[in-house]
Amino acid sequence: MALTRVLAIEPDTYQPSPLHGDDRMWQETNCYADVWIELLHALDLDPVPALAFLLSTDFDGDQWRFFKFPLSDLRALYGIAAFEMNPWRGIEHHLEEQLAAGRFLTIEVDSWYLPDTAGTAYQRGHVKTTIVPNMIDPDAQRLGYFHNTGYHELVDADYAGVFRHHLRDQPEVLVPYVELVRTDRLRRPDPEQLLAESIRLVQAHLARRPDRSPVRAMRERIEADESWLQGRDMELFHDYAFATLRQCGASAELTASLCAWLAERGEPTAAAAEQFLALAATMKTIQFKLARLVAGRSTDLGPLFDDAERQHAAALAVLLERYGLADQPVGAERHGG
Repeated sequence: MALTRVLAIEPDTYQPSPLHGDDRMWQETNCYADVWIELLHALDLDPVPALAFLLSTDFDGDQWRFFKFPLSDLRALYGIAAFEMNPWRGIEHHLEEQLAAGRFLTIEVDSWYLPDTAGTAYQRGHVKTTIVPNMIDPDAQRLGYFHNTGYHELVDADYAGVFRHHLRDQPEVLVPYVELVRTDRLRRPDPEQLLAESIRLVQAHLARRPDRSPVRAMRERIEADESWLQGRDMELFHDYAFATLRQCGASAELTASLCAWLAERGEPTAAAAEQFLALAATMKTIQFKLARLVAGRSTDLGPLFDDAERQHAAALAVLLERYGLADQPVGAERHGG
């Protein structure tokens, strides 16, 4: 089986999306959002206009929602179609066939076999994550793939591991979740069309925003968990922070990028961008302070959460005045939304 690839890119020369630049406060967000950011970027499509979905993100009781690009938004903006796929024949066979047809797959894999996670999960922990392969060479046991903040390659034992060769004779092992991504109807809207469609999505997601402030809901949960967190090990803290503060902070920074993009095109959203950036920075500070609490030191998170609630409310107020119901208080009850 010969080498098969879609995009002529290499790990050592690939330039990641600016959304993953070194100047970002939250350089990594979550695996699914990050991999779509890089795939869109590699296809020469700007992922920023597709970030409107973050405006409807909520806190779901024990975690900030693991935000994902809605597939319907990607179709509306760029004509990209993605569907869950049945990997009945084995991932390698499907991957080779679909890449040869110019299509991509999103695949859930084990980070243990991903060398780009060296220092965190690689050869250290079995962590589920999502990749999008772009190149496969079964004979040479090579795989080129998008993951997290860039484009990477794995070989040999990692290749065998990521495709679970060692589990082939264990029928009780479930197949991974896979999506087929088709770009045969991909379109590149002109600037006016792109702006208009992005604004439409902003309006739609604002209308779906939570009935109460998700920042306040997260604050209440973290404050309730403070005594439980004290004295816990740092591994648990990192999991806790990833599910709460990191997702909130990363979401805020990405939303700031969307608001800045709109402002650059004449929309009155610069103030919202500033407030979302401030919220992203506040989440960083709270995460640092919470780590001190876990380590047994005293800290008062109240003033920081006060700032966070004000920043979130101020940012939303700007957007609601332009794209929503200006006379409706942020977080007010809504009916029939």
